[in-house]
Amino acid sequence: MIRTILIDDEPLARDIVKYYLSDHAEIEIVAECVDGFEGLKAITLHKPDLIFLDIQMPKISGFEMLELVEDKPAVIFTTAFDEYAIKAFEVNAVDYLLKPIDKSRFDAALKKLPGKLNQTENTEAVLDAAALSPAQNNRVVVKKDGVIKIIPVADINYLEADDDYVKLSTVDGAFYKNKTMAYFEQTLDVSQFIRIHRSYIINLAQVTKIELKEKDSYVVLLKSDIWLPVSKTGYVKLKAALGL
Repeated sequence: MIRTILIDDEPLARDIVKYYLSDHAEIEIVAECVDGFEGLKAITLHKPDLIFLDIQMPKISGFEMLELVEDKPAVIFTTAFDEYAIKAFEVNAVDYLLKPIDKSRFDAALKKLPGKLNQTENTEAVLDAAALSPAQNNRVVVKKDGVIKIIPVADINYLEADDDYVKLSTVDGAFYKNKTMAYFEQTLDVSQFIRIHRSYIINLAQVTKIELKEKDSYVVLLKSDIWLPVSKTGYVKLKAALGL
C-alpha cells in the first residue's frame, strides 16, 4: 500500500484527485491539507510515500514547504504554475499534472510512480531549478525551533557559510538554511547581494564603510556594526557594485 497526502488549497482540486485515486486501490490517502503549514505537519506525522502537491498556495508555496521537509516523499505536483517550473520538472524527471487535471494524464503519472519512490535527489534538483524563477527568490523560508519563518530578502544583512548550512543574519536574529553559498549567490539578486568572500555574502544596502586593513586586505562595515573580511575578488566586485 502506498500512503499519500493531498496538499492543495482548492477543495475541488483535492476532490478530483480523490476521485481519480478511487481507481487505484494500491494508494491510500492518509491526510488532506489546505496549505503548506498543514502539509509539513502531516508529512512529519504520517511519513507518506507520496504527496500530491500544489505550488501556488497561501502562506508558503509548495516549493517552500518541500524545502523544509527532511525526509522527502515522492512528489506529483498538481499545478497551474509557469512554464519555467514545468521545464524544470521535465528535465529532472519529477512528474507534474497541469490543472484542470486530465484523467488519462493522471493515470500515466501513477504508472511512473514505482521508479520515483524514494528518489530524493530528483526532488532536490527540481527545488534548485525552480529557485531560479523570479517568483521564488524574493524571500527565504526557514524553520527554527519548530516555527516556520518567512524572511524577505531585504531583511537579510548578510549570509555566512557555516558547515553544511548557511547562516542568515537578519533584523530579527540569525537563522539557518540547509543550502550552499553557491546556491544563494546564484539565486539572490546580484544588484542587491554581493559575495565579498568565500564565507560571506552581503546586502549592499547594509554597507556603511570599506577600509584597508593591511596591504591588499580590506574589511567592510555594515549598519549592524559588524565588520566582515573582503577578499581580493570580492573587493573588485564590491567596488563595481557600489560604482567606486
